[in-house]
Amino acid sequence: MELPIERYDKGTYIETNTKNKISRHSTVCGTQNIVLGGKNCVNRQSIVHAECVIRGDLKHIQVGKYCILSKRSVIRPPHRLYKGEVVFFKLEMEDYVVIGEDSVVAAAKIGSYVQIGKNCVIGARCILKDCCRILDNTVLPPDTVVPPFAVFGGNPGTLVDQLPESAKLLHQELAQTLAANFVPQ
Repeated sequence: MELPIERYDKGTYIETNTKNKISRHSTVCGTQNIVLGGKNCVNRQSIVHAECVIRGDLKHIQVGKYCILSKRSVIRPPHRLYKGEVVFFKLEMEDYVVIGEDSVVAAAKIGSYVQIGKNCVIGARCILKDCCRILDNTVLPPDTVVPPFAVFGGNPGTLVDQLPESAKLLHQELAQTLAANFVPQ
């Protein structure tokens, strides 16, 4: 199945010199604490869609290359109550991650080749290992660890299936195709 080409108005997106695209209609707080597109990467091509919220004002957020943050998704650092105070921790997202529309992510770490479906809630301090998938409408409680090649679904999220060994290539192709098909009008 071929993914459709998504056209956008060039005036509504900022394109960085490393080919990242950030919607002017997104909310990006604390830009000094956000690294978008990974380290030492010339052609990063991560996309932050309209109405996406990234809360870098709370703590450092690192996003890898070819990460697609869909419309109305919220990316915020994980937190914990410590001695009556809320303490925030760094959020690290590696390469080839696709986050679906209307999802809220407060994970501590998201590995490479991860797909998070639409309308998901990824609780504070969750760890999503490489090559995993979170199905649409899934709620992961805080501190959940999703193993490699696992498919989690439900509320609360539990293991429902395993991914094939080819999942890494399939996730990489999905993220690269979504980035390549996002073209100006």
